[in-house]
Amino acid sequence: QVQLVESGGGLVQAGGSLRLSCAASGRTFSIYAMGWFRQAPGKERDFIASISWSDDSTYYVASVKGRFTISRDNAKNTVYLQMNNLKPEDTAVYYCAAQKRPSSWSSPNYWGQGTQVTVSS
Repeated sequence: QVQLVESGGGLVQAGGSLRLSCAASGRTFSIYAMGWFRQAPGKERDFIASISWSDDSTYYVASVKGRFTISRDNAKNTVYLQMNNLKPEDTAVYYCAAQKRPSSWSSPNYWGQGTQVTVSS
């Protein structure tokens, strides 16, 4: 099993920045990639970014590309999501996820508990 714990959420004004962290523990050697999702009130949980555990290749959805950066610290088994130029529409609960093999991120193997990000206008 892999355990994921997010931190770093909070309240920020539009145009501001936040950095989310996701610390992985347990059988981290089984991780193929990690990603971030978000779920706004009344909406579905959406994938927004991922990073490969093997070669650090990254992927972003269009709505966050150029504003968010996903990265990882191998030694700490931690993935980060640097969020810049935040907008009110970025308000959501942000979830970290991990998968054991290549997939479309439709069903990650592991989830974190989520961290709230609120962007005020």
